[in-house]
Amino acid sequence: MNQSFAKRAAIAATVSLLVAGCATDGSGMTETGQGAVIGTATGAALGAIIGSASGQAGRGALIGVVGGALIGGAAGAYMESQRKDFVKSLAPEIASGVIRVDKLPNDKLLVRMTGETTFEVDSDRIKPSFDSTMDRIAKIMNKYGKTELVVAGHTDSTGSAEHNQQLSQRRAASVQRYLEGQRVLPDRIYASGFGPSQPVASNETDAGRRQNRRVDITIVPITEGS
Repeated sequence: MNQSFAKRAAIAATVSLLVAGCATDGSGMTETGQGAVIGTATGAALGAIIGSASGQAGRGALIGVVGGALIGGAAGAYMESQRKDFVKSLAPEIASGVIRVDKLPNDKLLVRMTGETTFEVDSDRIKPSFDSTMDRIAKIMNKYGKTELVVAGHTDSTGSAEHNQQLSQRRAASVQRYLEGQRVLPDRIYASGFGPSQPVASNETDAGRRQNRRVDITIVPITEGS
């Protein structure tokens, strides 16, 4: 197993454990609140992995590849500028509810795509009609290259847990491959699936299940000392 793959596997496993723990507290958290928890847990996982002794070399290489880390308060302005670009470029999708762009703690962003519009039912192939949206997302991610991207696939609770877990992983991988195909650096992207374990709405209704079938991209600024 090479170092890059091992690092990604470790991060995905840690993120899964942290986020699963946050989702089982029965707090009835809102969708925005759930996004904040996911973003915080994701950031903690990244920090724990890349802060370890074995991860420093890889972290240094990534900082070199992206042309240096963000310093101090620059991260906040950098990420806010990126958020505004997403909101402007994806205005039609945001207005129709296809895409959400949310600010998260610690200067992170969440770009949420509903599975209903990104994928056919029970498919991991991105719909051709969504390519234009994906292209615009990738363009902004390339413009703001001093970030890491945590791609997380989610499903509703229909069907077996094993099937949904595998489907969520394949969907996350499809988004990862698409971004890489648009020249987003592979070293910036970490993909994992959570199956039905991270609902943002009730699975008892069609509307809730549509919200739960989604892919989330948490965008984490690369900063000095992180």
